[in-house]
Amino acid sequence: MRRSFTPFIALLAALPLLLVSCQQDVVVNTPTTPPVEGFVSQPDTPAPTSTNTVDPVPARDMRLDSTARPIWLQRHIQGILAERKRNPIIRVTRYKYDGETVYYESAPCCEQQSTLYDAKGQVLCHPEGGLTGKGDGRCGNFDKRKTDPELVWEDPR
Repeated sequence: MRRSFTPFIALLAALPLLLVSCQQDVVVNTPTTPPVEGFVSQPDTPAPTSTNTVDPVPARDMRLDSTARPIWLQRHIQGILAERKRNPIIRVTRYKYDGETVYYESAPCCEQQSTLYDAKGQVLCHPEGGLTGKGDGRCGNFDKRKTDPELVWEDPR
């Protein structure tokens, strides 16, 4: 079986032309101080800041309640902090749901499911997220029946 090397030879012949045509002398110069001589016609570029300007999500004003976190939740939070920061950040909110205290953990990212825990740390369901956005369907009435939201924890990083 013979293969045609014509496309390969044509590519090799065009390679020098591609390399020469892609070369450009581009210089990027961003001064942070004014020049020693002459005038600056526009404002100086500000010096870099040390604050984080990457996280576009503003902090929420919901009251943070750090009292009486169950032991299982404290351990779970330590596990989250041992991992890399997620975007959006993880939040844990305490609610009343069907007369019981529950803890809602937000989904870490795209198409992942949020998690609803009972007061003992057992997973009740995944109310939101996944491919359908509706979670696992085991607590589809959570949004309608949840009350008394209190932010228990959010990733501070």
